[in-house]
Amino acid sequence: MNEATTAPPTAAFELMSRLANETPNGRAREAALRAAPLAIEKSTSLVEYRSSGELLIIDQFKSVGDEERALHLANELGDRLSCTVLISGLASTGVKEDAEPALAARGVRVAVGRLAQLTGYLGNFAADLSTPSGPVKLTQHLGMAKQHFDLVLDLTVPAHFRQETLPLGYYAPGRDTMALTRALDELPDLMGEFEKPKYFAYNPDICAHGGSGLIGCRRCLDACPTLAIGSLGDSIEVNPYLCQGAGVCATACPSGAITYAYPSTSDLLDGLRAMLKAYRQTGGRHACILFHDREKSKALLERIAARLPEQVIPVEVEEAGSVGLDTWLATLAYGACQVAVLGAGATPSVLNELRAQHAYATAILEGMGYPAEQLQLIDSEDDDAVLETLAKLPEFSPPRPAGFAGLDEKRTTIRLAVDHLHAHAPAPTAVATLPRGAPFGEIEVDGSGCTLCMACASICPHAALSDGGGELPQLLFDEWNCVQCGLCETACPEDVITLVPRFLYDAEMRRATRTLNEAEPFCCVSCGKPFATKNMMAKMQAKLKGHWMYQKAETRRRMEMCDECRVKDMLMQEGGLMDAHKEP
Repeated sequence: MNEATTAPPTAAFELMSRLANETPNGRAREAALRAAPLAIEKSTSLVEYRSSGELLIIDQFKSVGDEERALHLANELGDRLSCTVLISGLASTGVKEDAEPALAARGVRVAVGRLAQLTGYLGNFAADLSTPSGPVKLTQHLGMAKQHFDLVLDLTVPAHFRQETLPLGYYAPGRDTMALTRALDELPDLMGEFEKPKYFAYNPDICAHGGSGLIGCRRCLDACPTLAIGSLGDSIEVNPYLCQGAGVCATACPSGAITYAYPSTSDLLDGLRAMLKAYRQTGGRHACILFHDREKSKALLERIAARLPEQVIPVEVEEAGSVGLDTWLATLAYGACQVAVLGAGATPSVLNELRAQHAYATAILEGMGYPAEQLQLIDSEDDDAVLETLAKLPEFSPPRPAGFAGLDEKRTTIRLAVDHLHAHAPAPTAVATLPRGAPFGEIEVDGSGCTLCMACASICPHAALSDGGGELPQLLFDEWNCVQCGLCETACPEDVITLVPRFLYDAEMRRATRTLNEAEPFCCVSCGKPFATKNMMAKMQAKLKGHWMYQKAETRRRMEMCDECRVKDMLMQEGGLMDAHKEP
């Protein structure tokens, strides 16, 4: 994609004429909005859709005659789109498969039967009919040359697609007549070639989703409103055709494996830093950055623009869910007194993740003595309620602004922001307890049950856990590397690991390697090399005490040897390697 020049907060100039500037704060806000730099947004690949106007209309029928609505709509759209009607009803419906020729005689391609599966997106929808011999493609059943449909108008209740954000090209108006009217108006325009940015970037090397067949972090899958993200076991995959740029996957990701690529976080942060600098230099005080998305909250913001408190600086982002912990804390570090996010119109899954992020961030701020009111998540769609919340924001004096540049590395941005805020904190504590699910914390290990088998260290995706590397059996922990994915807890065969979400403010302690458990080594009875712990060996001997293979003194002694000596001993004994498998 060719690079494009654009201002990160693009709504600023559209709203400027509506915003009041009667006070020093209002005039400083105008200067801040004008200071938003024309940043070069990083290039990203494009996702292309092609539609020739092949429309599938699906309706559910309970009695003869119910097909008239779908046929009527097909006839209405038939002069602009190529229409197929699927009559998918109950077994008791009077519309039978032998009715297809009669219905098709009405000038519309018609199929009668149960819909087994519907998948896809604009330009590539696949529909399967249920038959006694198994699913059959609807296009094949109708003898169509094309193997897919470009558009779908689903009139069934409930609809076949249930995700919060429906795929492009799919309309499910239900019983809403206004939604049906909008669908009929928009469908004919969805012919041709369309492009959108690929909004995300994914780095599987730092993904904490899974390992060795075990599942750890699922935050992005649970938060995605389009169901574009699926599990591949040890990693995830994102369908770029289903993704519509909600950005909440990047917000939820604890490691930064998924990032918002267009626009990038670094572009947004650099723009915010320039705006806040201009606001201060023009005499503005107590700046509040109000993040709002490009579509869902635009009308609301336009209605209340003239009544916005003059220290509130609106900043447009692609989606409200695309900004989270890293952006909020960095904005406060850059000198904002408050950060507010207008989540009006966001889907439930997006709002749930924003609320979780808000809980993590406020706990981190309160642990340094900052008021929780510095962060506000506003999910109301009522004009007066939004204004009332913004009016109550405290006039808190921010610390000296941080100077670090915008980065696309999530945890690095959070670290820089928190370290700056902590250095100027009004009442810092040593550690903040965070809500469950937070992406920071330690793990606790019950040393009495831990055998130092290192299953946890072998599966940890970020090297937060490791062995001692020397002769002494040790389990070591680096807290800053831990994203609380839970893989270690799942992998532990003794069930002795507990996740403890928290934020440790001392930078040296946070990055220090500490010992979680260590034990006296058990050394090979033949060569003297340590190869296990005495605790592990005692448990193994107790478990195998009555086993027939270990009744002989030599086989019991062999269990106390390292792998190399064990093989040598079996080769030296009569019978070689098979000796250990002979019954006494």
